[in-house]
Amino acid sequence: MRISDFQERVYRVVRCVPRGRVTTYKLLAAAVGCRSPRAVGQALRHNPFAPEVPCHRVIRADLTIGGFMGEEQGPLRRRKIELLRREGVLFRRGVLVDAARLYNPVL
Repeated sequence: MRISDFQERVYRVVRCVPRGRVTTYKLLAAAVGCRSPRAVGQALRHNPFAPEVPCHRVIRADLTIGGFMGEEQGPLRRRKIELLRREGVLFRRGVLVDAARLYNPVL
């Protein structure tokens, strides 16, 4: 399988997001030198390396859950919520409960 240089950069940074923490598409875009969080989302949508590349740990900049594997609703999105819950990352009314769980890969 061939992946682009951009995808490789995104996957490399996502691998660094610790268990029990999340980052945002926007922070991830900044970390890889991209101005488009949507481009990051598309790269993650096609992540062939899950769970080694834990794309479930990426959420929206407004701290809502965002999509998962191209789904904004449905069983895959519920799976993302469950994976994060197992790591201690909780959402209430669709918003991250503890902002201290936010990881900035640019630091």
